[in-house]
Amino acid sequence: MRADALRNRTAILNAARLLVTTDGPETGMDEIAAAAGVAVGTLYRHFPTKTALVGAVMAETSAQIVARLEAAVTRVETGESHAVAEVAGLFAYVGVDGAHDRTLRQVAAGLGAYRPVALEIPARRLLSTLVDAAHDEGGLRRDVSVDDLGLLMATMPGPEVDAPARERWVALVWRGLVS
Repeated sequence: MRADALRNRTAILNAARLLVTTDGPETGMDEIAAAAGVAVGTLYRHFPTKTALVGAVMAETSAQIVARLEAAVTRVETGESHAVAEVAGLFAYVGVDGAHDRTLRQVAAGLGAYRPVALEIPARRLLSTLVDAAHDEGGLRRDVSVDDLGLLMATMPGPEVDAPARERWVALVWRGLVS
């Protein structure tokens, strides 16, 4: 890829990530092109459909979740951390820190099997490893599953709720999940 084409693609992805994260996938292609500083035709040469562009943004977010979960599994396997603390950390990250990131919330919600298509098989497998370890530690209720966590992450309050209320929601729900 030529240097200018690579620059344009990077600018498009950065603009799309920002706009999709804050405004959701309904953000218009014209808005994304303007934010990237490229013509709409340039955007369509790189991403022929909005689905392809949003998919690329979601893939980046998915990769970040996988990296976060891999690090958590490593910390648990090396004894550096407890699995229940890692699951709680992910839950709080999605519910509080990532509340404004709509792509993060969609990827996290996709971990549940109730979704028509499993968005993130590696992340689901890694989260399952953490959930199993948290069950073994006795810190997570035995009847709590990856699907339950996906459902809860899909229905967490979003940016329309202020941070203290989101923190309270996470704390209240978490109490029902731990042993």
